[in-house]
Amino acid sequence: MLLYNVTFIIEDSAETAWLQWMQGEHIPKVLDTGLFVSNRLLKVLDSPNEGVTYCSQYVAQTLEDYDAYQLNHAPFLQEELNILFKDKFVAFRTLMEYID
Repeated sequence: MLLYNVTFIIEDSAETAWLQWMQGEHIPKVLDTGLFVSNRLLKVLDSPNEGVTYCSQYVAQTLEDYDAYQLNHAPFLQEELNILFKDKFVAFRTLMEYID
């Protein structure tokens, strides 16, 4: 099993709109791909960054599922984010493998 983590640092002024969009639009679209078995949205409480930091996490059963998401869905969904919140966030992505 794999954990796909996307960390976002959001400008304070965009936090409310971004959070509503993530919960109401983005996360449901990611899950509707059928390539992830669960997700979690977390707020980082002790972030050293300016703005507000969130982690959106998705669990994939196989590397093939993750690769299919990256190839067939991620470009469109990331572009949507870039259009709606241009210059209001930074994001970085990490892929991790469960050990136990």
